[in-house]
Amino acid sequence: MRALVTGAGKRLGRAMALALAEDGYDVAVHYAHSQDAATDTARLITAMGRQAVVLQADLLQDTQTSALLPRAAQALGGAITCLVNNASIFEPDELATASRDSWDRHMQSNLRAPFLLLQALAGQDWPQPGGEDSDPPCRAVAINMIDQRVRKLTPQFMSYTLAKSALWTLTQTAAQALAPQIRVNAIGPGPTLQGPRQSAQDFASQRAATLLQGGAEVQDITSALRYLVSAPSVTGQLICVDGGQHLCWQTPDTQTPE
Repeated sequence: MRALVTGAGKRLGRAMALALAEDGYDVAVHYAHSQDAATDTARLITAMGRQAVVLQADLLQDTQTSALLPRAAQALGGAITCLVNNASIFEPDELATASRDSWDRHMQSNLRAPFLLLQALAGQDWPQPGGEDSDPPCRAVAINMIDQRVRKLTPQFMSYTLAKSALWTLTQTAAQALAPQIRVNAIGPGPTLQGPRQSAQDFASQRAATLLQGGAEVQDITSALRYLVSAPSVTGQLICVDGGQHLCWQTPDTQTPE
């Protein structure tokens, strides 16, 4: 079994790459700029006895994106059977101020790149299935990392939200288009790791404000990944791992005056 995880040098990408290695996958560790971190992820994978390869690609460039999965397959010695579209640009903008550059960067990293990687996954040369009595061959699985906010829309992070919403649509339509050979699912994280522009106090407040008053842990994300990878009858689904953030309803307009 061979996996490609984009943005696997740090944070959730690293955690998911390590989880897949623990479950028997050889892993292609993609990075854009964090070479040292990606190399360390690969070191941890090889320490488990699995094969790891570190691959750099700028997912804002179509040519590099389209070449990434074939490079991973060649380096690992066979077709990629698990794709995790994790790499993402997450930058603040608003409807009134969003620039063309912000729009293009978010759409390219969060929608166009996963689309091209899904194309490459589906276009691989696969071994022929078994005899006539064999079950329909599910050859691979793809997991798109989205965001719980596609279930609970807000006007903040406008370009990012639009791109992730489109990625959720791609998840469903790709599941239709690629069945039964490839299953396509998604994970929608909530507040799991403190953001680089976020204070510790803001992060704690965000987690406390979820329905379960605690957000999510990294292990919750990897557990969802493991389920979606191993569940042969599940495709076109989004699991929000967010402490119920996408269901939060106690906004000021719902409060009863005392």
